[in-house]
Amino acid sequence: MKTALVTGITGQDGSYLAALLLDKGYKVYGIQRRSSTISTERIEPLIEEGVELISGDLIDENSLIRAMEKIDPCEVYNLGAQSFVPTSWDQPILTGEVTALGVTRMLEAIRIVNPKIRFYQASSSEMFGKVRETPQNENTPFYPRSPYGVAKAYGHWITVNYRESYDIFAVSGILFNHESPQRGLEFVTRKVSYGVAKIKAGLQKELRLGNLEAKRDWGFAGDYVRAMWLMLQQDEPDDYVISTDETHTVKKMCEVAFSRVGLNYEDYVVQAPEFFRPAEVQLLIGDSSKARKKLGWKPEVDFRGLIEMMVDADVERINNMIKE
Repeated sequence: MKTALVTGITGQDGSYLAALLLDKGYKVYGIQRRSSTISTERIEPLIEEGVELISGDLIDENSLIRAMEKIDPCEVYNLGAQSFVPTSWDQPILTGEVTALGVTRMLEAIRIVNPKIRFYQASSSEMFGKVRETPQNENTPFYPRSPYGVAKAYGHWITVNYRESYDIFAVSGILFNHESPQRGLEFVTRKVSYGVAKIKAGLQKELRLGNLEAKRDWGFAGDYVRAMWLMLQQDEPDDYVISTDETHTVKKMCEVAFSRVGLNYEDYVVQAPEFFRPAEVQLLIGDSSKARKKLGWKPEVDFRGLIEMMVDADVERINNMIKE
């Protein structure tokens, strides 16, 4: 039985990845940071299926070493991060400690405990920021436009450095935006789907958003974790862009989401200056041709299907809340 260790297992990607690994017969462990408020809501069903949580923290290298010595994983997936971009301006130092240096601590723990462990680093399209070419592929230069993007760029390059310096099987998945019904409410896709559900139920009158013309390449998280796993099954380590290769505006997302419940977004959406970023990224659209060719990967859920899936899930959540 293969053993996998996942950081960020209680997050959106962690929950989908853990489910995938269980289906493939892995023993799955998740690192959980000690906190007075611990949320395992997303993975409660997976804990019942055998996922085990162990104590560890990306800002404490010794805890990572102990975790790896204890479970002896074949694969490590580093999904843990301060991952909300707007927060990175308010907490840039914390973002650097966790999202950037946390990667180095994970790699050092692998180097010390067992350099044969295969390592996946969750890189991000936010590293492209002020884009140098469109679409973006594995060779596109980075120009991050947020502390989060800067931290992710560091994490990406330190992964490359450990691969080349210590012959560790270390890969980075440069993932474009990926969403699901498990997404946190602070992210715009979930803010929209949850807002639509509340408006439909009469619990909210308007939806306040930032730049409606911002464009992103949005895919389904369940598709993207499959790419993570595929990267660690290859003969040689390499980095891959994972994307749908399509782009849509926030406005289009609103149109699809509101129409799902029979409403017109123009009657409810308000563009609010307080939600604009200090420095907006430009057009982010991926070129995932390398992953499609070498990994045999392709997304199975399209943009409309993703947004409608999220709206349906939130409508059900709100209706259940009302019944209770």
